[in-house]
Amino acid sequence: METQNELDYKRIAGAIEFLRLNYKRQPTLNEAANFVNLSPFHFQRMFKDWAGVTPKQFLQYVSVEHAKSILKEQQASLFDTAFETGLSGTGRLHDLFVKIEGMTPGEYKNGGKQLHINYSFAQTPFGTILVASTPKGICYMAFADADETDAFIKLQSRFPNAGYHKMLDQIQQNALFIFTQNWGKLGEIKMHLKGTAFQLKVWESLLKVPMGGLTTYARLACSLNNPNACRAVGTAVGDNPVAFLIPCHRVIRSTGEIGQYHWGSTRKNAIIGWEASKTLLTSI
Repeated sequence: METQNELDYKRIAGAIEFLRLNYKRQPTLNEAANFVNLSPFHFQRMFKDWAGVTPKQFLQYVSVEHAKSILKEQQASLFDTAFETGLSGTGRLHDLFVKIEGMTPGEYKNGGKQLHINYSFAQTPFGTILVASTPKGICYMAFADADETDAFIKLQSRFPNAGYHKMLDQIQQNALFIFTQNWGKLGEIKMHLKGTAFQLKVWESLLKVPMGGLTTYARLACSLNNPNACRAVGTAVGDNPVAFLIPCHRVIRSTGEIGQYHWGSTRKNAIIGWEASKTLLTSI
């Protein structure tokens, strides 16, 4: 006899398959709930518990993934892409892309061709850092351990067709204030991120880890109401495109070990110690 847990899993698996097969007609919450014989209220709650996102968010993600394949592989127009994805028009396609991908459909199709990115290099207590921004916010931040040319090439690989201008703008300045302890400027930092719905949720959770604080992959997974997603959380943490501002350095292993860091475990130890000392000083 099936347990309730097994029955719930089958229902959510069936709902996911239903949404994947029928996304072109954009089924409503009621339709998806009826498919698995649940009330809309219970279906919404159960789906989020198991999948980590609401049915609407999942449908949006599936729609954008399909639109991305059409734009990239078929070089279709935005109108045709919206039609093939089951959206009512290019306006909805635009809104979904900006919400989930951090860029417009046109920017995605053209590899960031319509993006204008300013970038500069700055000295921090932990080495040289490259910081890049669009008019919407910080889009990239990474330690430049080799040389500036190599660091810039890595930035370009993320947005191969964007236009680049080497200059320090106000958005970057606000972000760099974090290294000088001008915490009053932190509220002015804006970000322009590209990622999946799950990655964005993980990065948002990281932003809630306070300066001088630490968390674990398991705690992050639990904060997303998905305690079994530790491995997926770890991958999302590793894919963080904005060093330091999105504090992936504050994530350690459940054993208490510092663990790996994209920019080196030695640097991670130094950052954690620096933040702890600065936090202690401000509390005295």
